[in-house]
Amino acid sequence: MSALIISTYFCFFYILCFSTRIRSDPLYHYCPNTTTYSPNSTYRSNLNQLFLTLSSNATRENGFYNDMVGRGPPNTVYGLFLCRGDVNTDACQQCVENATTEVLQLCPEEKRATIWYDYCMLRYSNESIFSRVEQSFIVYLYNMENITEPNRFRQLLGETMNEIASEAVNSNLPGKKFATKIANFTEFERLYTLAQCTPDLTSGDCDICLRNAIPRLRTCCDNKKGGRVIVESCNIRYETYPFFNSTLAPAPSPTPNIPPIQPPPPLPSTTSQGNGRISKQVIAIVVPVAVSFVLFFIIGCCFLKRRTRKKPYDAVSEENDKGNEISSVESLQFDLNTIALATNNFSADNKVGEGGFGSVYKGTFINGKEIAVKRLSKSSGQGAKEFKNEVVLVAKLQHRNLVRLLGFCFEGEEKILVYEYVPNKSLDYFLFEKRQVLDWSKRYKIIGGIARGLVYLHEDSRLRIIHRDLKASNILLDGDMNPKISDFGMARIFGVDQSQGNTSRIVGTYGYMSPEYAMHGQFSVKSDVFSFGILILEIISGRKNSSFYQSDGAEDLISYAWKLWRDNRPLELMDLTLQNAYARNEVIRCIQIGLLCVQEDADERPNMASILLTLNSYSATLAVPRQPAFFLRSRTRSLPKVQDSDKSTSSSTAFSINEASISELYPR
Repeated sequence: MSALIISTYFCFFYILCFSTRIRSDPLYHYCPNTTTYSPNSTYRSNLNQLFLTLSSNATRENGFYNDMVGRGPPNTVYGLFLCRGDVNTDACQQCVENATTEVLQLCPEEKRATIWYDYCMLRYSNESIFSRVEQSFIVYLYNMENITEPNRFRQLLGETMNEIASEAVNSNLPGKKFATKIANFTEFERLYTLAQCTPDLTSGDCDICLRNAIPRLRTCCDNKKGGRVIVESCNIRYETYPFFNSTLAPAPSPTPNIPPIQPPPPLPSTTSQGNGRISKQVIAIVVPVAVSFVLFFIIGCCFLKRRTRKKPYDAVSEENDKGNEISSVESLQFDLNTIALATNNFSADNKVGEGGFGSVYKGTFINGKEIAVKRLSKSSGQGAKEFKNEVVLVAKLQHRNLVRLLGFCFEGEEKILVYEYVPNKSLDYFLFEKRQVLDWSKRYKIIGGIARGLVYLHEDSRLRIIHRDLKASNILLDGDMNPKISDFGMARIFGVDQSQGNTSRIVGTYGYMSPEYAMHGQFSVKSDVFSFGILILEIISGRKNSSFYQSDGAEDLISYAWKLWRDNRPLELMDLTLQNAYARNEVIRCIQIGLLCVQEDADERPNMASILLTLNSYSATLAVPRQPAFFLRSRTRSLPKVQDSDKSTSSSTAFSINEASISELYPR
């Protein structure tokens, strides 16, 4: 009876998993920004046409199709999809359609991109990708549980993976290079394996791709109960549970010299009449129990799914800190020796910044790629929770106005983030020390770029993200002085239908905090809007809000800007280094936007989408600002305890040359 219940439960569980995984999030995506396109370009039009072609061919029996659109460089786009060999055509088509939608959200402007799901892979490029082995980018995923008898398991895995590679290369499935295999590990445990290449590869190239992938299992997944190595041309996977659909996969060939799992012995019987009575009694007991169990399981799954959907994910709060998905970005992990070598063992000569959470070093990999390494101090306020928050959060984000994460290191007490190196330091360095470098056109471009990044965080990314620590030192400038928002250690993730939240743990920087957040712990997208308003006023004036009181005799930058606006003298706010080289209407418009952003009532502040529209259109009508919030007027007023991200735990070094802020995490 128990065997029947267990098998019935397993079948329903497998069916449920099979039906829901089709709609799952991508396993990973990769979109290097070496070559980009604009939204209204011919390349984007060709890409859209390619996606229609791929989607319409996603019902092919072999689960693979490639095509190209365009008449020649630079606008030709090559693309393909590959569905897992055991997936039916309906699931394949749904997965490909999801991929064509989500890849544009994750890679909005890159001409080359690859996105992987459990059931399919989609890839496109501005260069031909057909019939070529591509292994330059590798994704590792593994099961967190350790295997028993690791030596014997390692030997069995090696033998089985070599066999399955040969079977995939010489697959007799029409139009597929795909194979699965099942081997017995213990009396009660089996090893399930899978290997696949894109069918456009020759047998020799497929064999090369798989043979190069197999040894990497030892690197990523040794002693683990499951693991995957995924590249753009092939992939391999193993688990100790059945993860593929054996009815659609090719029949696995038996493993020699390993005894099959024996079925349980039959129940003892006496007479045929007695057997009949026993069978009827067993059926009468088993069927209701099994049905009740399955119904209870399905109802429980639905209930948990509804609760999960309704409850917003918050990567910072402990009540929702369940795993933090850090295993999903394991392929980004660097070992400590690699980072130490790149930074000359964290040499003082390589140190480029100091912040409240530790030091930042410039590094260079062996291949010449420059990186910025954020090494969290052991006494910093950012513990494992904030560290994982930044990894998980920024790994989901891809935008030209956000800093790109390349990887991380989490060994012993070391918590390190590795980012793209942004050569022009941070905005506060130029704004308050080298402001003569920033003419009005550069400042206006910086304002627009920050606005675009915030619109993406608030509206266009898959999750609604509140940064909570937007300030000049967290805006980095690339070689063309394009702004990149960084440092997501304090960010909060909202559900798409969630508008605000509360916290008793206030973090951030005074002078940039909205009054409702600083005084009551209430935060929303309008909290970031307030900080953006402060940034606009700082960019226009070249003065720091936090030190304005001491240097200018006014209470703060907001009140000074408001008084000038009220007295019809707004241009007096401008940085004197700009002199007459500015666009008068643009400056006044930006001051007006800044004052609208810092109004005391959060509901009266504009959202970032409308701000961006106003910056890009001179015909848009702006509201008249009201008197802004002066919540910092009384310097002796009691304020809540705040973890101030500007408060350094270290004793020296000028603040913020790439600061402890360099954020955006590499693709997932």
